[in-house]
Amino acid sequence: MNPRLALLSAIAILGTYTVTEHTLPRLLADEKPIRSEVQKTDAGERILVQEITIEAPVEAVWAAYTTKKGLETWMANQVEIDLRVGGTLRSRYDTTGKIGDPGTNTLHIINYVPNTLITLRAELESNWPEVLKQDADKLSNVVLFDRLSDKRTRVRSYGIGYSDKPEIEKLLEFFIPANESLFAKMKRVVEKGS
Repeated sequence: MNPRLALLSAIAILGTYTVTEHTLPRLLADEKPIRSEVQKTDAGERILVQEITIEAPVEAVWAAYTTKKGLETWMANQVEIDLRVGGTLRSRYDTTGKIGDPGTNTLHIINYVPNTLITLRAELESNWPEVLKQDADKLSNVVLFDRLSDKRTRVRSYGIGYSDKPEIEKLLEFFIPANESLFAKMKRVVEKGS
């Protein structure tokens, strides 16, 4: 049984909340659509694992993640992408300025397999925290796209190479909800379009 459903059932049995055919679907819908977990390797490094299931074909989810049109619907206001090994994904969250101005985020495309996997590495600018810049050559993001059915896709993101320094813990406290918000937005946009 779903842990949340079990908890709601227990609450209902205890009489502290009345669960009906009308309230149960709403309560279950409030369940967080993304799972986030920080795992530790034997070497002491941290891996940020985030997973979301999207009710859409893998091709639609892949297009949302790897095309200018798709990325601008959920990730950033301005995007340029050169989808190839050695290419880049450059983005700006604000509408002022243009790609290439200060504040542009650059991700290098290390490799990809269409509709299956993409590996990215951030170009860390001077405004990034020093603790991240120290490990910049180790940091990467591997994103897997799993076809669960013709109309259902699981996206799993692995942020790899984070050290075990206390400052990283604080940064992960920022990255986790920020990424969750972006993934939730992607889910809404893609599911609405499918």
